[in-house]
Amino acid sequence: MSIELAGVRKTFGPVVAVDRVDLKLEPGTFVGLIGHNGAGKSTCLRMITGLLRPSEGRVRIAGFDVVEQPLEARRQFGAVPENPALYEYLTAREFLEFIAEVRGGGDVGAALDLTGLGEDADRLIREYSQGMRRKTALAAAMLGEPPVLVLDEALNGLDPPSAARVKAALRGAADRGQTVLLSTHVLETVQAVADRVVMLAHGRVVADEQTAQMAPGDLERLFLERLEETRDAGSRDTV
Repeated sequence: MSIELAGVRKTFGPVVAVDRVDLKLEPGTFVGLIGHNGAGKSTCLRMITGLLRPSEGRVRIAGFDVVEQPLEARRQFGAVPENPALYEYLTAREFLEFIAEVRGGGDVGAALDLTGLGEDADRLIREYSQGMRRKTALAAAMLGEPPVLVLDEALNGLDPPSAARVKAALRGAADRGQTVLLSTHVLETVQAVADRVVMLAHGRVVADEQTAQMAPGDLERLFLERLEETRDAGSRDTV
């Protein structure tokens, strides 16, 4: 399995953010992770990328335990957090060259093509807009074609042409055998490009469906139905 969560639970004092999640993602699949605000999506992604330790359960990437084998696990993925931090006194080109050197290779030219920054690739990142920064972070995550991509609201702030280019690149990555896990609130994006959709509500998996079996509008109806079914559980605090 590319990503495996087994009995994963995360608490912050009395707050239960993720409640015994079991999830397996196979190589070569594009999975959309959806849920209401506070459903536990970002907390799950932070545990997958090793930024948070599970309170209970295990998380593995390509067979490596993210807690017990952190270095090996981190070599298996590229990630874009909701608020990516970049080296602001480098240009996008310099930043991607640095990432390629750290990873031991990668096509910087292809990564820059993904950003669509053109001549702006040689400006300092500190001068970039939010959308330009996000495109740079996406290019860095995909550089070198890591087996797993973990993306938290990675399409936020992108203009329509850039969003279309990134979605096509992510779809292509999955078709080449990489595993893509994208958290987003844009249900149309998930239904259009993902193979599978996983929905969290109040820290638990409440839906796990193949998008190929869905007609237009089905995902929105499923989302609203499952949210209504679990509304009573939302009376407890979540993160």
